[in-house]
Amino acid sequence: MIGVVVPVHDEEACLGACLDALRAAATCPRLRGEAVCIVIVLDACRDQSQRIVLAHAMQADLRWRLDCIAIEAHNVGAARAAGARLLLQRGARWLAFTDADTRVSPTWLSTQLALDADAVCGTVAVEDWSPHGSRAGALRAHFAQTYTDADGHRHVHGANFGVRASAYLRAGGFAPLACSEDVAMVAALQATGAHIAWSAAPRVVTSARRQARARGGFGDTLLQVVAALDAAPHLTLT
Repeated sequence: MIGVVVPVHDEEACLGACLDALRAAATCPRLRGEAVCIVIVLDACRDQSQRIVLAHAMQADLRWRLDCIAIEAHNVGAARAAGARLLLQRGARWLAFTDADTRVSPTWLSTQLALDADAVCGTVAVEDWSPHGSRAGALRAHFAQTYTDADGHRHVHGANFGVRASAYLRAGGFAPLACSEDVAMVAALQATGAHIAWSAAPRVVTSARRQARARGGFGDTLLQVVAALDAAPHLTLT
């Protein structure tokens, strides 16, 4: 069985699109019928996220299953770990991780598995920069100039990450970190000698929203770039 974990903290605005994309990935013909279990970890949610998950779970069939668990950790590392723990108990051989503001491609899971690695670090793409208003164009240009969306990159994103269950256990799993839990996980994998595929093949589209969930994460990094532009309007960011 293939497992997918999505940490969620009040994500009602984007969760539906995330789940629609995951359903397409879970039913990809390239998986040859292998079951996929998606676990949504509701971390201190106070909105309608749970209701959205339950509505989507009603569409499940023999190929895929959608469950949710609730925690009160206020911690993305703890949320990822909780989802992984449940999936490992159910016998998952592969764990894939993404975020609620992200839409994975239909071949996301099958592409991760086809790389035949202990872990896969994928890249992210952004389609809509409009949340940043007048700075959208400059931010888009900065991202295009500085981000490596190609094989051999060295980006680490919790929104596009996969790992073999045995490798995950050897590395000790996700640490309960409020930020950079994905970076710590990859460092732990490297310390065990795991084979990591730094690949742009598993595709995801993530948001450029201004309401960053984790300080130091992707959204917060974009806000820092915007702040630098605001401080020096004629600055050329490279």
